[in-house]
Amino acid sequence: MFTRALVCAISLLLAFSVKAQQAPSVLLANVYEAEKVNVSDYLVSEKYDGVRAIWTGKQLITRNGNLINAPTWFTAPLPDIWLDGELWTKHQDFANVSGIVRSQQPVDSEWQTVSYQIFDMPNAELPFSKRYENYSRLVRQLNSPHIKAVEQKHFDNNQQLSMFMDELIAQGGEGVMLHLAKAEHTAGRSNVLLKLKPYLDAEAVVIEHIAGKGKYKNMLGALKVRNNEGIEFKIGSGFSDLQRKSPPAIGSTITYKYHGFTKNGLPRFASFLHERP
Repeated sequence: MFTRALVCAISLLLAFSVKAQQAPSVLLANVYEAEKVNVSDYLVSEKYDGVRAIWTGKQLITRNGNLINAPTWFTAPLPDIWLDGELWTKHQDFANVSGIVRSQQPVDSEWQTVSYQIFDMPNAELPFSKRYENYSRLVRQLNSPHIKAVEQKHFDNNQQLSMFMDELIAQGGEGVMLHLAKAEHTAGRSNVLLKLKPYLDAEAVVIEHIAGKGKYKNMLGALKVRNNEGIEFKIGSGFSDLQRKSPPAIGSTITYKYHGFTKNGLPRFASFLHERP
């Protein structure tokens, strides 16, 4: 007879034995709302602005199921166990690390700037507090400079949380993640994982390129996009000159930031952040 733990383990392995085009079932974050959350119930870590990467025990894949062509030396120390983390270089460097990760032919010199920031060691029967202990112990045992354990902190109140986030933002950080300490691992979007940033962000699909005028003549002026709710709107800020010359393709998915909604339900002050890998 199989034990429950063994059945869970087999199920996880089967989930990741599929072809790369099938996305893995991972935990996704909701937005933190102070009035609805007791921060002392959570463990808090920095939110890294890199590329999320799941180690299946055999290969690295994105949360959409695409294979990440990392060099053999990069993945060689990783064990035959499911890990969840972020491929990261440094603060405010998403475009660079995204390009490194998407390359079909890995360049060693580029990957030497990348670290694998592990923030979970999924197990359907263990609370996050125990999983944190487990992945921290694992990383110490691996003793590989490019494999890091994301540190989790505990705060008693929102004031302490705000001070921590302000310190990270001052250093160029993106925000924080809150894991419910007692929660077992589950798939999908849930309040057991929350994200807190100085702004809101969301994703949308590019449906049109709008030509620029004046200093942006013969370049991109704005993207027309459609968000997950089916609302169409324009994003005209946040682009570098290089991105205006070579904008995200129609049909691609981008991440944008915004500050609430207008009375018509449109994202207020929407600004381009990056193209999703």
